[in-house]
Amino acid sequence: MKRKTTAKALVSLAVVSAFVLTGCAPSGGGAGGGGDTAPVSQADIDKAMDTDTTLTFWTWVPDVQKEVDLFEAKYPKIKVDVVNVGTGTAQYPKLRTALKAGKGAPDVAQIEYQYIPSFRQTGSLVDLTPYGGADLESKYVPWVWNQVADDTGVWSVPQDSGPLGNLYRSDIYAQAGLTKAPETWADFATDAQTIKDKTDSYISNLPGNDPGQIVGLFWQAGAKPFSYDGDKTVGIDLDSTETQKVVTFWQDLIDKDLVSTDADFNDAWYQGFSSGKYASWQTAAWGPVFLQGTAANTSGKWTAAKIPQWKAGEDVSGNWGGSSDAVITGTQNPIAAAEFSKFLNSDPESTLAFANEQFLFPTTTDTLSSSDFTDTASDFYGGQKVNELFAGVSDTVSTDFQWLPFMDYVYSSFNDTLGKAIADHSDLSAALTAWQDDVTAYAKQQGFTVK
Repeated sequence: MKRKTTAKALVSLAVVSAFVLTGCAPSGGGAGGGGDTAPVSQADIDKAMDTDTTLTFWTWVPDVQKEVDLFEAKYPKIKVDVVNVGTGTAQYPKLRTALKAGKGAPDVAQIEYQYIPSFRQTGSLVDLTPYGGADLESKYVPWVWNQVADDTGVWSVPQDSGPLGNLYRSDIYAQAGLTKAPETWADFATDAQTIKDKTDSYISNLPGNDPGQIVGLFWQAGAKPFSYDGDKTVGIDLDSTETQKVVTFWQDLIDKDLVSTDADFNDAWYQGFSSGKYASWQTAAWGPVFLQGTAANTSGKWTAAKIPQWKAGEDVSGNWGGSSDAVITGTQNPIAAAEFSKFLNSDPESTLAFANEQFLFPTTTDTLSSSDFTDTASDFYGGQKVNELFAGVSDTVSTDFQWLPFMDYVYSSFNDTLGKAIADHSDLSAALTAWQDDVTAYAKQQGFTVK
């Protein structure tokens, strides 16, 4: 039962609901905090870590105290108060309120990758470069590192990620006469018709309420819908050749009633996995454990595979979800806070515990290659080493993907445009253009230059 509870709790690490962003107009000065801080010396670090200090850490990771205990054991003078004020959509407004008030903000906070730019833009994140942040780069998968760092600074430390793969019901596939997962999206479309004809199951479900999944599929298709210079200029390319390719593909499946469009992460959707309504799920690396808790009655009937490719022979994935731990501007203990964030997410024992006990998909190359992680066989997946498969997928995610400093609005706009079109089975192409136009207009209204 604990595994099921933990698995459901992990969804909050990747699934984002929209909320209203306050104070998102471009700031007049630099984009990040701590940019002018001189590099700290090892002597500075040693002194700080041997000084009685209490840090406040906001996070929604379940059972994180174990990893915190590892840090406190190494640095007994440093105590960490773990505070769960809610998942990202609940935490971020509280964090912004505390920052605006100038009191009550934590020293370190968990922040999803897509929301780092919004906190950078308001100068709310300490640049970790003076605290040795850049020295961590070699420990991480390159695309993950690019989510937290650029040529202006290191804004957070990666914690987990969600490279995309494909989980499918091997029993339903077999009933349809199919012996393997689709290798290309063209194969996927063909299999969709076969599965519907022979089993009456949908090959998959495309929800209209989950922009994170759609953006992950855009990422996998090679789209670059967002860019941000860290200051006042953004790029918005939601309506591109690549994104239109994706929505046109799914439009055809929806029109032929070969995929469902149920809202996700609710009881009806969970039941869809248990009942065989959905024959597969194009999901992130956190999905396998979540599914075990959601559809326990289907144990042994699932297989993990790579995401279908747009061109035969390619091996490219996208990402859906993941978060980091950032040091918050205003902390009175920046060295200790930086050392805590670095330790929590790069110490081998800590990162392996995150991977094997809280089921956070790892971001460090050491943990991704550790046999203690990759050799775990799952009965739910017929004895398959699912971690090993997704560890290989992590290397195939495009390294060049950015976010806007107002992703909450982007996702809210999705629900009113493309998401609504998916749910209503209407024109996805036109809705994608409407999404582009709405987000562009919003950016200009907020004072950003749109290139």
